[in-house]
Amino acid sequence: MTARTILTKMHGRVAAGVPPWAVRTAYAITLVTLPSCIWRIAGVNLGAPLLEHNSSASGSSDTPDMFGGGWWYVIGLSVFSEALAFLSFGLVTRWGEVWPNWMPGLRGRRVPTLAAVIPAGLGSVALLIFPYALVMIALDMKIDGEPLGLAIHGWQSVAFWIAYAPLVAWGPLLGVLTVHYYRRRRAARPAAVESQEAGAALTP
Repeated sequence: MTARTILTKMHGRVAAGVPPWAVRTAYAITLVTLPSCIWRIAGVNLGAPLLEHNSSASGSSDTPDMFGGGWWYVIGLSVFSEALAFLSFGLVTRWGEVWPNWMPGLRGRRVPTLAAVIPAGLGSVALLIFPYALVMIALDMKIDGEPLGLAIHGWQSVAFWIAYAPLVAWGPLLGVLTVHYYRRRRAARPAAVESQEAGAALTP
């Protein structure tokens, strides 16, 4: 089994008319989130020396303020981030145009263009918080201006920024993919047909 076949099974068949650059952009979105997930799990959950760990009297290591919530929060945040990033494949594959068979009442119907464009567009705008958040982290502050307390020094700082700097590209990449999806779907389907399908999808 080739690598291309394995990847196709993971994200589904690429939709007709999708150029290679759009597929590569979807892959890039999943990759820009991966380093930060690995850093969090390795540094916070596994105790890797990617940051300073403050040991308590019981011998356990305190979770840094920016990851307040415990080990389960770090795992959940990482899984959630990758799941959100994976949804970008819906903008380039068939399951982003036709509802999958496991969705009762919708299976086999075409996905209304705006049903994908609106959440993806809002997501791309919301993700623009990352540049601001990273600037605040550089100033050792949370996004609300409170002290962050992230203890990283020397090579740890380099590792942190290598892991987190790619997140800046998430929002713009998703925005580009969303615009392309919208233009491609609108060019393929007349507006009147899209309007009818959107109404049918919302009708019980």
